[in-house]
Amino acid sequence: MSEVFKQAKLGNIELSNRLVVAPMTRISAEHEGEPTDLMQDYYARFAEGGFDLIITEGVYVDRKASQAYRYQPGLTDDEQQQGWKEVVQEVHQAGAAIICQLTHSGAQMQYNRFCEHPKALSEVVPKGKPVSMYGTLENWVKPEVMDDLDLNHIMNGFVGAAKRAKAAGFDGVELQAGEGYLLNQFLSTYFNQRKDQWGGNLDGRLRFLLMVVKAIRDACGKDFVLGARISQITATDDDYQWPEGEDGFRYMLEQLRDAELGYIHTHDTAVNRKGFIDSNKSLAEVAKEVEGLQLIINGAITEGNVEDLAAQYPDALLSVGRKALVHQDLPKRLKEGLDIYDLDPTMLEPKATIQHELNWRKINLG
Repeated sequence: MSEVFKQAKLGNIELSNRLVVAPMTRISAEHEGEPTDLMQDYYARFAEGGFDLIITEGVYVDRKASQAYRYQPGLTDDEQQQGWKEVVQEVHQAGAAIICQLTHSGAQMQYNRFCEHPKALSEVVPKGKPVSMYGTLENWVKPEVMDDLDLNHIMNGFVGAAKRAKAAGFDGVELQAGEGYLLNQFLSTYFNQRKDQWGGNLDGRLRFLLMVVKAIRDACGKDFVLGARISQITATDDDYQWPEGEDGFRYMLEQLRDAELGYIHTHDTAVNRKGFIDSNKSLAEVAKEVEGLQLIINGAITEGNVEDLAAQYPDALLSVGRKALVHQDLPKRLKEGLDIYDLDPTMLEPKATIQHELNWRKINLG
């Protein structure tokens, strides 16, 4: 029997297989951040294609500095909440569960309709260049340094968005603490050069994320699924590593578990890439060893390695990005042995919008 198609659970969510749609930025909302009809159809297609669990693209959480991209969806007002409610209803009707990923751009801001300059922990810009398929910004903008009032507003934004997500019918929320966004920046000694309670050693850098987890748990209850996506790498830097290495990551996960985080979603360029300065283990291998914390793994999962990874991580869910984007019916194709193709980069050019994807499909697939 296929390891991929065994029944599974994530918190109180019952799943008929272990395949999960990974969060993917699609910049296809209205300018004001409301989800569109295209987004409803897009997410529902994954459910119709056999995915039992979908994690949304990153959704901004406040009306100040959290938005990262033009046409990024938000969850900050009644109109946005209603739009997401309609998306959730479509997905549920198609038979899948859906989790909302909550994010704050921090220094990694390419566009924001509420402010001109990013706000971040330190006056540090991301490495590399902004991601061209998400916007037209040519160079990162030096951020303004956040003070405690800013951090209080951000905390309220995450909690408020989580409450709105629950009211909209989402099955849970995931905190984006990876890929260079703000919660990830707290953990990074590159971005976080603060000398106050929010910086310095690992306890200081971890403090804000733990507080967000506890506050959302208090606001949304013990049964609401709450997870975090975590990575060392960012959208433009594949080389960063935490100085505390393997033991530091294990400590981080144990603290998050004790704060009542329900699951961790590891992300790297490949699931089993050796990711630590002092260890041959990967993020996923370390996370697998932490008891009492459910696991989703992500990183270059394909039809060629999915069964091996499912066997290596028997209790984990398998988060798929590129292959799911090509084949929104990937579970059915895997089950039936149908052809599976690699992502054609032109599907996401010139911008990674749903409409450009649909145009590509019409031209190339008829």
